[in-house]
Amino acid sequence: MDGNQTPPRAVSRRNFLRTGCLAAAAVGLTVCGGAGAVVATRPDLPPPELRSFSFGEPGGDKVLVAYASATGSTVDIAAAIGTTLGERGFAVDVRPIVDHPSLAGYQVMLVGSPVHGGHWLPEAVDFVTANQAELNASPVALFTVHFFSRGENEGAEKRRMAYLDRVRPLVPRADLAFFGGRFDQRTTAYGLPRWLARLTPTMDVRDWDAIRAWAQAVFA
Repeated sequence: MDGNQTPPRAVSRRNFLRTGCLAAAAVGLTVCGGAGAVVATRPDLPPPELRSFSFGEPGGDKVLVAYASATGSTVDIAAAIGTTLGERGFAVDVRPIVDHPSLAGYQVMLVGSPVHGGHWLPEAVDFVTANQAELNASPVALFTVHFFSRGENEGAEKRRMAYLDRVRPLVPRADLAFFGGRFDQRTTAYGLPRWLARLTPTMDVRDWDAIRAWAQAVFA
């Protein structure tokens, strides 16, 4: 992960409105079709590269950053968190949840997922469910990557918290963080025909300063 991230490109009002319309259509199709429709319309695209990283030096408290990702947006966020924690003196392993990482030997744990269909990815929910006892016995944090509901008003906050309805009751003492994600063709292809998803401009609202600031402060 390069600490000097390239700032996201400016998006014109026209492209922003076009993206909003496509996103609304994608959400509408998902809601109308139910959870099964999400699986049935998954794009015929290569899966994102889910990578493992290690940061820091041996000897510090061991930290696991376990993440899920459907389109690749969360991979770099997990790596940025791991980099910052390593700089703080932790021995950090960043692992994709699909690899079923063991929690044994870790003193601190973080679990993250993007939002699809209004909730965390199923594999991330399953991971928290399966490891509930271990997560509650250690310092734990949950980070959520999403594109919508990023406002500071009460309604946006309520919608953000609803993303965690399936996991927050399992780890009620967890620290929480919400980060903007990336919206692109791969994202909209989960709810729209592929030919229509190709019209979606890429919009990247990941705030690297905010991500690193949170990783610098969490568990301090």
